[in-house]
Amino acid sequence: MSQYSEEIKRRRTFAIVSHPDAGKTTLTEKLLLFGGAIHVAGAVKSNKIKKTATSDWMEIEKQRGISVATSVMAFDYDDHKVNILDTPGHQDFAEDTFRTLTAVDSVIIVIDIARGEEAQTRKLMEVCRMRKTPVIVFVNKMDRDGKDPFDLLDEIEEELQIKVRPLSWPIDMGQRFKGVYNIYEQKLDLYTPSKQYVTEKIEFNDINSPELENHIGDTLAEKLRADIELIEGVYPEFDVDTYLKGDIAPVFFGSALNNFGVKELLDCFIKIAPSPRPIQAVERVVEPEEDSFPGFIFKIHANMDPNHRSCIAFVKICSGRFERNAPYKHVRFGKQLRFSSPTAFMAQKKETVDEAFAGDIIGLPDTGNFKIGDTLTSGEELHFKGLPSFSPEMFKYIENADPMKAKQLNKGIEQLMDEGVAQLFTNQFNGRKIIGTVGQLQFEVIQYRLLHEYGAQCKWEPISLYKACWIESDNPVALENFKKRKSQYMALDKEGRDVYLADSGYVLTMAQQDFPDIRFHFTSEF
Repeated sequence: MSQYSEEIKRRRTFAIVSHPDAGKTTLTEKLLLFGGAIHVAGAVKSNKIKKTATSDWMEIEKQRGISVATSVMAFDYDDHKVNILDTPGHQDFAEDTFRTLTAVDSVIIVIDIARGEEAQTRKLMEVCRMRKTPVIVFVNKMDRDGKDPFDLLDEIEEELQIKVRPLSWPIDMGQRFKGVYNIYEQKLDLYTPSKQYVTEKIEFNDINSPELENHIGDTLAEKLRADIELIEGVYPEFDVDTYLKGDIAPVFFGSALNNFGVKELLDCFIKIAPSPRPIQAVERVVEPEEDSFPGFIFKIHANMDPNHRSCIAFVKICSGRFERNAPYKHVRFGKQLRFSSPTAFMAQKKETVDEAFAGDIIGLPDTGNFKIGDTLTSGEELHFKGLPSFSPEMFKYIENADPMKAKQLNKGIEQLMDEGVAQLFTNQFNGRKIIGTVGQLQFEVIQYRLLHEYGAQCKWEPISLYKACWIESDNPVALENFKKRKSQYMALDKEGRDVYLADSGYVLTMAQQDFPDIRFHFTSEF
């Protein structure tokens, strides 16, 4: 039994994921409101509310009303320490979200009642299923008209391939939305809209008592009783162990924008969600209760403070305790590093911490020592895998638009690529730099950030490429031969590994047939 077990049991670390515009950032904002971390909630996009959301602090996020980077926030609630990671929903930033899922113990999936589940949600669910991460579903935007709740539950079961169990149930929806009956605690919460403050609830215990009609009217009361009876009959009993295994997902209904149903979600989450779980390293399984400290870097963010150009590496602590100024071993370099100012986050606001425990996420100032996937330990050789870079799908040449600012541009590209926003390839034939991304939006974000954060202007030139593949071979002669034959299409990534840039699917298939000794990889981890 570890001396830190009390602290570790208090920790809850989770990510909020969903399709774009389902309401992740708004839900994060409301959870912070209930946690007492902020007193007035902001909104992602609104004319009446001037405060923007806490987690969208980058300038480009405020302008467009979307999240482009994962933000980390922590607060205390009901004697528990909660760490939230708000992830970007846009497909173009899916890599950031996949990496985030490696650093959390459970996930809340947000689904829009009108749209139901979408392609991006399915992808994310696959990652959760792979890692057996427990999932809670929050059905958002109940104040708008949408699908019938029973149909939606069937759709979730079918599409996400997971059993569900409603723990709260809506009473009508859209303009007629009356509230939610909390099945988990057997209470009735009546709906009073308020976007920025916490509203009062009515407690109501016995669903069969005639008082129910006074609150919601005769027809709705009958319907609610029938629905609850049906739920009890059709869906399995809620069992916490099955949820922790990742086999069943509890479902809550509410409206994050109007602050409704969020507190129920948070109360239940604190009770049932897992505290930090064991993590599989390449060498062994790391238990959170151990005394020694290992942690891995799952994200690097450049320019958190534009005045200082600082980079911050986000570390997930896997076990034991992290102390300020203690020496820790950087496994890839094999040398000891000390950190005088580790920080805890509230999106962009940071404060220095003296200690942190398993399950926490801290930021370390990065002066070019770290890459995504690095390990820090108290002395043991450990490696964590599972933070891949995927093969990009869109490519453009990056050119300097202002010859006086070449230095700033190179610095900017280097820092943004370390973040893992996109990938940089240098063509061996003509030495030009190629940026590969997953989606169009990233090019715009890179261009915007280079200009506003580094003062460097860039322009894009088109290039038609199909895929980038990392290549390796046990036969050095064959590798050399391949590089000669394909010299126009050979490039190096920023680690200096060989990458073959295929210009069409047909060419790639032919190359795989013509050179059987060469292995082609589509992720950077092999």
